[in-house]
Amino acid sequence: MRSALVHLTVVVAILGAALSAAHAVALESIHVGGYVRHHTSVLVDGGDYSIIENTLALTLDQSRGNVAFRVDPYIYERPGEELEMGLRQAYVDIYWDSVDLRVGRQQVIWGKGDGVFITDIVSPKDLRRFLLPDFEEIRIGVDAVKLDYYRGNGTLEVVWIPVLAPTLPPDEGSVWARPMQFPVQPSFDMSSEGVDASLENSEVFAKYSLLSSAFDLEMMAGYAWDDEPALHLSVEQDPDTHEVVSLLVTPEHHRLTLAGGSFSTAVGGAVVRGEGAYYWGKRFATESPLTGDGVLERDYVHYLLGVDWTLLGVSMSAQFVQEVILDYDDALASNERSNVVTFLARESFLNETLHLEFFSYVGLSDSDALLRPKISYDMADGFEILVGADLFVGEEGMFGAYDANDSAYVKLKYSF
Repeated sequence: MRSALVHLTVVVAILGAALSAAHAVALESIHVGGYVRHHTSVLVDGGDYSIIENTLALTLDQSRGNVAFRVDPYIYERPGEELEMGLRQAYVDIYWDSVDLRVGRQQVIWGKGDGVFITDIVSPKDLRRFLLPDFEEIRIGVDAVKLDYYRGNGTLEVVWIPVLAPTLPPDEGSVWARPMQFPVQPSFDMSSEGVDASLENSEVFAKYSLLSSAFDLEMMAGYAWDDEPALHLSVEQDPDTHEVVSLLVTPEHHRLTLAGGSFSTAVGGAVVRGEGAYYWGKRFATESPLTGDGVLERDYVHYLLGVDWTLLGVSMSAQFVQEVILDYDDALASNERSNVVTFLARESFLNETLHLEFFSYVGLSDSDALLRPKISYDMADGFEILVGADLFVGEEGMFGAYDANDSAYVKLKYSF
């Protein structure tokens, strides 16, 4: 409760400062927007609630001359839990003729993929509910300095992140937590999990974008930390039977270097997209804790090819996504190649007030899938009712592992 009160104090202070600033500048008022949302989700198998949640998300912004600011506070209320409060974004912009500077907490969105993170890795992810929330909520804001330099049709964007912000995994005991399989009950050494805040440990990303009448092109590179820690294992065996008698798990973040890019271009009546990245120094878990320290370092490639088109008024999109681990070792727990296909279809009716959508991930390597049909209706200006389902198919793999988590949900959202 004390933590919730601290966060509440911060949010109130921000709102108070914003209102004071609005009063001080008289006619130059702060714009306030956002939404209130209720979300109830029920597991298909058994009828238990997987989530009951009320959300307040605000956006406060203002610009004066060549300076602007934006603050996005949010509050999640869930029965039986402490209030979750925070700032999704809180930054100041300064504009010059050919340079923009943004300082503060911000979400950085790169790449051309739908529902896939390839070059879009500057902002870490909130995976406490897997990939089901809106991507605005999955991306975690990072405290960063971002500079954009414009010249002609090109833009150079440089991002400096002084302190690592790790990915948030599912809470222990959550239906989204994937239990780790160990031969014995492990103990944990958390002393290496964090990364010390120092100039040496900061992260740097750069992207060059070129926009022309024929195509969009992006090229990027980064020197960063892996947002998800590798689990290093220290095993003690019985000298006679060679059975594992104790196991120490040490989570540790490691450096990653990556380079990649993306493109999109119109071909006939369709848009063809592509995105890819090469990662140096990724740590992968091994199948057995007896293989080294349970982790092997390998380079890997992650890419997609996609196409967007419209047929009989229905907007559609398809993507082929592949991950390839180079110099593969059979001791690795991951597949050498992981192939996923995504498909999206969307149509609107009744003067753009009724919206039907179907999105799916299909894992070709593990014969699994996630199917996400939904229907929404704009009942009044700013008020939306949404009904949908998240259906998992298969027995293993990224999606099949959650086969018991099929759910149906309803959301009521008022935007202002």
